[in-house]
Amino acid sequence: MNRPLSYDECNCFALRQAARHITQLYERHLGAVGLTAAQFTILAKLARTPNVPILDLADAMVMERTTLVRAMKPLQRDGLVIAESAEHDNRTYLFSLTEKGEKTFDKAVIAWRAAQDEFEKKFGHGRAKALRAELFTITG
Repeated sequence: MNRPLSYDECNCFALRQAARHITQLYERHLGAVGLTAAQFTILAKLARTPNVPILDLADAMVMERTTLVRAMKPLQRDGLVIAESAEHDNRTYLFSLTEKGEKTFDKAVIAWRAAQDEFEKKFGHGRAKALRAELFTITG
């Protein structure tokens, strides 16, 4: 006979609950710039790696391509991200930040830093660093 599910034993539940909590903290700060946490992470990746194909971006973000395409639409609509055809293949689009996207990202970094500082003040700098390292081993 199966015993009842105990949420305190479920890794998925604990991770998703923590992710929602932390996302709310970051979005409280990033909202002042008009971005969600997910949008910020996309802009951050594009700031580091311009002219990236959607499949490479999806892999880097650990997202399904269709989910990423939906997430990119408001960024493109708002003029923060541009998609241009690759020279070698007109069917491949390369994504980059626009000038407006770069300016928005620069403002968002200040909001992100405030969120990062708030989290680390509550959780502890050393613990936060160890947590990131541990979590990156899951996706690395």
